[in-house]
Amino acid sequence: MSDTSPSLYAAQEPVFPKRVSGRFRRLKWWIMALTLSIYYLTPWIRWDRGANLPDQAVLVDLANRRFYFFWIEIWPHEFYFVAGLLIMAGLGLFLFTSAFGRVWCGYTCPQTVWTDLFILVERWIEGDRNARIRLFHANWDLRKIRLRLTKWLVWILIAMATGGAWVFYFADAQTLARDLISMTAAPVAYVTIGILTATTFIFGGFMREQVCIYMCPWPRIQATMMDDTTLTVGYRDWRGEPRGKPRQKDVGDCVDCNACVAVCPMGIDIRNGQQMECITCALCIDACDSVMAKLGRDRGLIDYLALGDEPMERAGQKPRPIWKHILRPRIILYTTLWAAFGLALVYGLFIRADFDVTVSPLRNPTFVTLSDGSVRNVYELRLRNQFATPRDFDMQVSGLDGALVTAEGLSGTLLTVPADQTLKLRAYVTVPADNIAAQSHVTNIRFWIEETGSGDRTYENSSFNGKGEK
Repeated sequence: MSDTSPSLYAAQEPVFPKRVSGRFRRLKWWIMALTLSIYYLTPWIRWDRGANLPDQAVLVDLANRRFYFFWIEIWPHEFYFVAGLLIMAGLGLFLFTSAFGRVWCGYTCPQTVWTDLFILVERWIEGDRNARIRLFHANWDLRKIRLRLTKWLVWILIAMATGGAWVFYFADAQTLARDLISMTAAPVAYVTIGILTATTFIFGGFMREQVCIYMCPWPRIQATMMDDTTLTVGYRDWRGEPRGKPRQKDVGDCVDCNACVAVCPMGIDIRNGQQMECITCALCIDACDSVMAKLGRDRGLIDYLALGDEPMERAGQKPRPIWKHILRPRIILYTTLWAAFGLALVYGLFIRADFDVTVSPLRNPTFVTLSDGSVRNVYELRLRNQFATPRDFDMQVSGLDGALVTAEGLSGTLLTVPADQTLKLRAYVTVPADNIAAQSHVTNIRFWIEETGSGDRTYENSSFNGKGEK
């Protein structure tokens, strides 16, 4: 009896998608050009914010804990704006998946976009599908080595540009570019570029569909977002089966040419039904439509369709119009939530204050009795100036009659806060010995900060501790 058991490992079968032309392929080209242009060019856009602020339109300034997006500046305490954008992105993903299946995966996912770019380079250097298959199975010779090295070199250059563009979002692009070339940039910049270069080269050049199938969780989640009214790429088997040659009788429209399989970047056969691997890129639609056009048959054997329309189409009726697939409760709910979060973020941007203050009482000790019997409390203030220019502020306290307010290092209560910075200072509030607050245990007070130029005010509540018992 043999102790050997069959291996459970199956070697990867590389996928060599064939070039195809059609409306969905053109749409993917335009989306790829747009998304790559945005990614590579955005760090170089300038935006004048004044002499004291960076002029890069989109910048994640980790050193100063700021996020700049054109005229919008996000401070650390405003991270809820970023959280809101992430929620909107998630709701948008749910919305489009519920309406049109995995359109994110097929058109705008970075893995899809860069894989498309890498395949374009591969096709340009090695030829179309059949030529690449022959080269893959050929023995290693000078021609194969030359073609592979040329392709890998172009891939590496693209991957390096990808990693380089990423780090430009976290520092001034022009300055960092000069530092990178002169080898004076921070080591973390080179490490980041190296990691992103390697991952882009491997994921886009070699792993491709494996990233989508084995590493990405979305194929396993997206089923909960879809139902039988979702428009997704599918095969009308009631029209295409049984398959046969064009001149055969009693056969369907599918001539079993495998054009849909040859162009699929995932290497699947859409005629086998809905599959987790399908990213709904719709290239199989273009391939099938071109074959149907040559045969003089109606397009749409493979198309965006709703599985719930199958009974009507089998009976010879027309499917429901697209608007009925879109205007349904789930889509309306996602759209409403998405719009609500968007409006809330816009409202929050308009009502946020350009300056504010936080007050922290220093309670070690809780109060100090001075030589004349007066009582003093100490507070730590953080005054945040979000204006692009330095501003003067006046500090006052309400709730304490006869209180004296002073600030450490200042002769009065007038404060100057530099542009786009937070001023940290220590304030002293002193009341006479005969003041009721000095004899009480706790008195509620309010710190007022007024911008002297405009007269706008903000406040922060706090408390004053006296000598009284609880």
